[in-house]
Amino acid sequence: MRILLSNDDGIDARGLAVLYDALEPLGELWVVAPAAEQSAMSHSLTMHRPLRVRERAPRQYSVDGTPADTIYVALHHVLPGPPDIVVSGINRGANLGFDVHYSGTVAAAREACLQGIPAVAVSARIDDAPPRYDTAGIVARKVVERVVADGLDPGVLLNVNVPCVAPEDLLGLRSAVLGRRLYASSVDLRHDPRGKPYVWIGGPHQGFDGPENADGRCVDAGYATITPLGVDPTDYRTLERTRDWTDA
Repeated sequence: MRILLSNDDGIDARGLAVLYDALEPLGELWVVAPAAEQSAMSHSLTMHRPLRVRERAPRQYSVDGTPADTIYVALHHVLPGPPDIVVSGINRGANLGFDVHYSGTVAAAREACLQGIPAVAVSARIDDAPPRYDTAGIVARKVVERVVADGLDPGVLLNVNVPCVAPEDLLGLRSAVLGRRLYASSVDLRHDPRGKPYVWIGGPHQGFDGPENADGRCVDAGYATITPLGVDPTDYRTLERTRDWTDA
């Protein structure tokens, strides 16, 4: 079995190394990951400059682009054939709720899904302590083994989040819906040494909203979560409503 790994924290990230060790017994691993951190890059592709691809070790390559770039380059240039599965992570920090729209970790898995490859994104939550990559690695292997055995529907990827707990303290693995992650709104106005203004955007996390089976609430409670994400963003209920607005 051929497994392609990527991430958005960069090829030297600790989470990627732990993921490699966790999945190495399952098959032939390839790594194609960003040369540097690309967090919150979402699904952007680099279209207006060349990309540099560097072989770092046998079957391990860095790309000076976005997470989505790395998957595209891997599938169409680096790998000798299509992988059986793509796994993105282990991200340093959770990708819960609507954060999936911003996440480069999720985008790498989504790009693979768009290319017809089963894909999983794995993230480890940060609390007051560093992320428990060991716990996330155990969960990642379990999920990957099930995907390989059972498959995924076309156009669906899995978003996995793991709480910041030791393996023995993990309460289990739950299937969860996307909730809403709440942040304080913040635009911090500052001035550079020449007196010109600039801003930093983004406030601190404040909590989660949504039903009891929302991903954020489950991770808060001590469970790892699996959330299936579709790549088709069409809202079919509204599509029916808008038929009356059109001429066809």
